[in-house]
Amino acid sequence: MKKILIKRLYIPIYCLLFLASGFFSSLEASSLFEQQPKRIISTSPSITEILFELGLQDRIVAVTDFCTYPEEACHLPSVGGVLNPDIETIVSLTPDLIIHQSDSAKMEKNIKSLGIPTLSIKVRTISDIFESINRLGKKLNCQENAKKLLLLLEGKINSYKQRLSGRSPKKVLLLLGDSSDPARDLYAVGPGTFLNELLVLSGGINILKNSKAQYPKLSKEFIIEQSPEIIIEAGPNSNLPQKEIDYRVEQWNRFPTIQAVKDKRIHFISADYILIPGPRLVKILEKFAKVIHPDLSHSETEKTSFLETAKP
Repeated sequence: MKKILIKRLYIPIYCLLFLASGFFSSLEASSLFEQQPKRIISTSPSITEILFELGLQDRIVAVTDFCTYPEEACHLPSVGGVLNPDIETIVSLTPDLIIHQSDSAKMEKNIKSLGIPTLSIKVRTISDIFESINRLGKKLNCQENAKKLLLLLEGKINSYKQRLSGRSPKKVLLLLGDSSDPARDLYAVGPGTFLNELLVLSGGINILKNSKAQYPKLSKEFIIEQSPEIIIEAGPNSNLPQKEIDYRVEQWNRFPTIQAVKDKRIHFISADYILIPGPRLVKILEKFAKVIHPDLSHSETEKTSFLETAKP
C-alpha cells in the first residue's frame, strides 16, 4: 500500500535559517524528556517497528519509504530515505523528536542542520536491539511496555537455546539477497552482525566466523574449500518461483564437492523482515532453525504475534 504523500509546502529560506540557528534544542535528549515528544519521526524500519511495539503509534507523524510494517505505518507520511531525506517535508511536519540509527551519519547531519531534537539508537547486534528497546522505553516514558517486549523476546530466544541444546551445530553459508547464483558475485553475512548471532543461536556455525568484514564478498574457491553443510540465501527478494529456484540449484550443482550441494541443502528464505534488526528477530531465528534443524518443533513461535502479545 502506498504511503500518503504530503504536499510540499513552500518554506522560505529565512525560515530554514531560523530553524538552523538553534530555535530548537539540537542536543540529544536527556534521560527523560521534560515534556514528552508528541510528534516523532522515525528514520528506519527498525525504529518504526520498535515504536509500534512500544505502543507509541499515535505519536509517530512520519516514517521512511522503507517502513512497511506494521500496516499502519504504510498510512503515515514519508520523509524519503536515509540517504535522501525530504527536508521540506520534515520541517513542515513540525516534529519535536527525530529518532535515527547511530550509523546514519548523513541523516544525523541533515537533522542537526535543522536544530530539531534527535535521539540515536544502535541496532547492529542483538544486545544493541535490546538496549535500544530499553532506552526508548525510558526516554519516551513507556518502560512497562519495553519490559514486556524484552521479556517476550528473551523468553523466545532462551526457548530455542534449550531445545537446541545437545544438537550438533552445522556449518552454514548465509548469503545476502539474491546473490546465490554462483555465476554472480556472492555477498555473505559475517561476524559482528545480528544475523550472524541469530544463525549461531539457531544451531549454525558460520563458515565466515573469522572474517574481518561484516558482509564480505566471497570467491567460489573459498566456498568450495569451506564446503558448508547448508547454504541459505536470505533476503526480502528471495521468494522465488520454483523455476528460478531450480535454475539456481542447477548452477550450484556445478560444484558437486560442496557438502550442501551433495546433500541438496540449499535454501531460500524470504520475508519482509529478514534483514531488519528489530522486534521480529525471533521470527528470523525460527526461519533459520527450521532450515538447519528441520525436525525441531516450531509451534511455539508460529503462534506469536508480537504486536498483540507485547501490549498490555
